Amino acid sequence: MSNYKLGLDFAKEQDKNDPLSHYREQFHIPKDKHGNDWLYFTGNSLGLQPKSTQKYLQQELDDWANLGVEGHFEAKNPWMPYHEFLTDSMAKIVGAKPIEVVTMNTLTTNLHLLMVSFYQPTKTKYKIVIESDAFPSDRYAVQTQLEFHGFDAKEGLIEWTPRKGEDLLNMEDLETILEKQGDEIALLLIGGVNYYTGQYLDIKKIAQLGRAKNCMVGIDLAHGVGNINLELHESGVDFAAWCTYKYLNSGPGSLGGLFVHEKHAHNKELKRFAGWWSHNKSTRFNMRQPLDVIPGAEGWQLSNPPILSMAAIKASLDMFNEVGMEAIRKKSIKLTGYFEFLLNELNNDKIKIITPSNPKERGCQLSIQVKDADKNLHKKLTEAHIITDWREPDVIRCAPIPLYNSYEDVYKMVSKLKELLK
Repeated sequence: MSNYKLGLDFAKEQDKNDPLSHYREQFHIPKDKHGNDWLYFTGNSLGLQPKSTQKYLQQELDDWANLGVEGHFEAKNPWMPYHEFLTDSMAKIVGAKPIEVVTMNTLTTNLHLLMVSFYQPTKTKYKIVIESDAFPSDRYAVQTQLEFHGFDAKEGLIEWTPRKGEDLLNMEDLETILEKQGDEIALLLIGGVNYYTGQYLDIKKIAQLGRAKNCMVGIDLAHGVGNINLELHESGVDFAAWCTYKYLNSGPGSLGGLFVHEKHAHNKELKRFAGWWSHNKSTRFNMRQPLDVIPGAEGWQLSNPPILSMAAIKASLDMFNEVGMEAIRKKSIKLTGYFEFLLNELNNDKIKIITPSNPKERGCQLSIQVKDADKNLHKKLTEAHIITDWREPDVIRCAPIPLYNSYEDVYKMVSKLKELLK
């Protein structure tokens, strides 16, 4: 959509015609001391709380209070199979088959568990490729995996880097890396949407390039899940992991999820760190059985799930199931496009958008690079209750979230920014 217009009336008209606008009322929007809504643009860091979350949590607290241990089988939503209540919805969100998805642990824990299985280095094929500005947790995870296997992390880690003077990654450069060093590379572990620039990478292409050189391919989708139409099964990546507290609005530090492609579902020979919950459900309580791994993603579970975190996730996933990723993505493209239009109309050389302009190469986040790394601009926005986040060295990250941000939010934010830039 390129026919955006300036002025508050246009924003209000868009909100009036927005089929998702009523979902804003289903979230708690933080307010200032005068009772005015904050302008909240950090759902890419921590999503806002759905009003339904309290009811979902209360159900489990009541069942715990009234049933004690019997809640595992007698609760309204029995706790024993509780993670299964999330699987179908999560699979839809990431474009996977139910057998390929499970909700468990946190993101980096899941990455380590998956690398136990999918990073199987040899003396000659052991290197790992990450993007040069990967999220620190990913970098630390792969460095320590290399060291755990007895390799020098400096020598074993290959960085896919933007070209000189550019901010974004170029797929041709990854092709070049694989052409030159593919025989030494065991694993590609790439962030599907870069946390800093907001660039969305073609994960299907990455999987093809990796496969051609017999490399395993894993994707960190912390910034992709609930933001992009992912089609994980079709992409052909071997595995992926994500958190749920950003775009999936499940609460601070809530559980993550993982994907293991169906082609690995029945391979019991894959090395793994297993636990009680990896074992065949029908004989799990016989207690003295040798490990019989569950097929699919569930076979990477370790322990019985934390129900209170899962209840909060269920509240959010039920809303996502109702709306559907297609509608969310459709609004996301329009809303972020409007945001980009207004920022460009400021025509101010103090700021620059470094996120790709092509909607197919980004989610809803725009990364605004600030000249001279002037953090003062972010500070003044925060003082005005416009909540964005600053990422070193020089970027303000802003994400208008389709479920609870309005066109009017975006208009007001850019109007305040204009005032502050003068």
